[in-house]
Amino acid sequence: MGKYTIAIVLPDLRGGGAERVNIDLAHEFARDGYNVEFVLMQANGELLQEAKRSFPVVDLDCHRSRVLPLALARYLRQRSPDALIAAMWPLTVIAPVAARLSRHRCRVLVSEHGMLSGEYGDWGRLHRTFLRASTAVGYRLAQQRIGVSSGLVRDMASLAGMSTADFQVIHNPVPPRPEPSVEAIEAAEALWSTPAGGRILTVGTMKAVKNHPLLLRAFAKLERQDARLMFVGDGQGRAALLSLARELGIENRVILAGFHSDPTPFYQTADLFALSSNYEGFGNVIVEAMACGTPVVSTDCPSGPAEILDQGRYGRLVPVGDVNAMTTAFSAALDEPTDTERLRARAADFHPTRAAKAYLNQLNI
Repeated sequence: MGKYTIAIVLPDLRGGGAERVNIDLAHEFARDGYNVEFVLMQANGELLQEAKRSFPVVDLDCHRSRVLPLALARYLRQRSPDALIAAMWPLTVIAPVAARLSRHRCRVLVSEHGMLSGEYGDWGRLHRTFLRASTAVGYRLAQQRIGVSSGLVRDMASLAGMSTADFQVIHNPVPPRPEPSVEAIEAAEALWSTPAGGRILTVGTMKAVKNHPLLLRAFAKLERQDARLMFVGDGQGRAALLSLARELGIENRVILAGFHSDPTPFYQTADLFALSSNYEGFGNVIVEAMACGTPVVSTDCPSGPAEILDQGRYGRLVPVGDVNAMTTAFSAALDEPTDTERLRARAADFHPTRAAKAYLNQLNI
């Protein structure tokens, strides 16, 4: 039995970056002797079974955020965890309120993993007013406030009308993945269906913020007919990407591989990893690629990529939305020898043990 119990509150366990981060943190907490349980608004998602194999999972069965405060308060009274970690707005403002309603004394830490001003920037004035008001209250009620990059902390502080000194930067943990099986590597090779040398990979959900059309347009300008562009991930933008690939005349050189819980075989068989986002909270996939020794081209978007790549020392940064700059970076990166050990060493800076220790220091338990 661990000394303390840490409850991690999430909307669900879909296959997203924040969900993966919290599972990785949970494993590290458990190794340090803490009890960990996941508390979900709804117990569903691609990562649910993985979490259930190692941790208790509490299903609050809340289909709307407005019923969450009372449900979470009831959970806190019944289970009495020593610490509560809530990730992603609006949970990051609801959890501190629920803790007050429950009258259960525990440390409440809130962590944002996405750029809220960007995610909700086009939702209208009323929503932005609510976003500002809710963070102003919720963040202040929490004992600790975490952002996964310096840029994200600035965004959180600005929204809540607080000082950046009231927040801590803890970069996302990115664990080393097990070496893929021979069969997994062979399956990835079969999907590429072209010799190594011009394989460009991106990993992530197909949604607007990832700006995948930029990747397609930059790839279409690349003067290498042997090149292939592979998307690992899925989402609502899939049909639109296929349509644009046809329009650009590159449909036969674009591969949609679908969602894979462990994309390591694809990183290991790619020649280049590309990120085209308009903004990111951090950018775990960049670290994952580097851990496999795969070079990176990324937009210099707010706010994680430049921090991970150390302002371009470990990979190429191009302006957001600049098709020509991305094509040029693709060409240069594919032609340049790769120092794989240097990339792997940089990826090791984001090992989960470091992040978990930082979280536990903040929780002071």
